[in-house]
Amino acid sequence: MSLFFALGIGYLLGSIPFGLLLTKSAGMEDVRSIGSGNIGATNVLRTGRKDLAIATLLLDALKGTAAVIIGGLWGPQAALVAGLAAFLGHLFPVWLQFKGGKGVATFVGCLFAFSWPVGLAFALVWLGIAALTRYSSAAALVASAVTPIILYFSDRVAQAELFAVMAALLWYMHRANISRLLDGTEGKIGKKG
Repeated sequence: MSLFFALGIGYLLGSIPFGLLLTKSAGMEDVRSIGSGNIGATNVLRTGRKDLAIATLLLDALKGTAAVIIGGLWGPQAALVAGLAAFLGHLFPVWLQFKGGKGVATFVGCLFAFSWPVGLAFALVWLGIAALTRYSSAAALVASAVTPIILYFSDRVAQAELFAVMAALLWYMHRANISRLLDGTEGKIGKKG
């Protein structure tokens, strides 16, 4: 029963579309009508509102963190279930006909809840790749791929397995970005539209 509650709470938290809510509350056009059409922080940044992009990033991360912490009240298995559910809720929110974000911030939020040092490693890898390439998607792909490996070698096998699944889903959600990276048409960080 506790796993069921963790699943439900995690999914509901994860499905809150903060990027859409923040841009609409600011009187802006629907963020899904610009750039990638995504509800995440990178696309919110394309509106030119850095404050809203930062708020989206933090809130999307915190919903993953909150899900893991709440799930953890029922034990380590429930924490894993809640984290995965929050991630799935962000990717496939029921409120938006299951068309959500790509999951990077929620991935990181869950990661920090399980292991802040590995969360910090993700952030450092992301920042390094982003600084070198100016591609948010490339940074997220590399950092997410490294995460399960770091967790595994930190003797966090169950978490490594969870984040391997989440990384695979994250890569799937970035399939259009991967195509654009390969053909040189991917938008760079900070580019509007």
